Amino acid sequence: MTNFQAGQVVRAFYKTGAYIGEITADKGSHYVVQIKTVLKHPRQGDLHNPNEVNVPFFHERKALAFNERTNIPSNMIKAFEGEVADYFESLKSSVNMLENELQDSTSDFNAKSLEALQGVKKEYELMYSISFA
Repeated sequence: MTNFQAGQVVRAFYKTGAYIGEITADKGSHYVVQIKTVLKHPRQGDLHNPNEVNVPFFHERKALAFNERTNIPSNMIKAFEGEVADYFESLKSSVNMLENELQDSTSDFNAKSLEALQGVKKEYELMYSISFA
């Protein structure tokens, strides 16, 4: 197991999303990571029933926010070497990648996920004044 230090830039996996962030604290079994870039946008829907449409609540999942701090288990963190991309550009890119992936199939789950993602995009536009044109 790798030990990370405060200030170190890492790749962090949280639920179904992937991020680049900075370690701000070591809590033993997990680290506090401050988010800097979105690598992979979280998938939409119920985490406990993946790819299912008929669930009690189909979640709209937003990416962790710029500079948001979150607890991430140590086994979900990897070393990162490289340049940290702009958060807002990475957010747009990750949303577009997920959208393209969902459009590749006409399943009911993908249709419901695209619908949820449209709601998330509208929230991002309001929160961050960014456009997904």
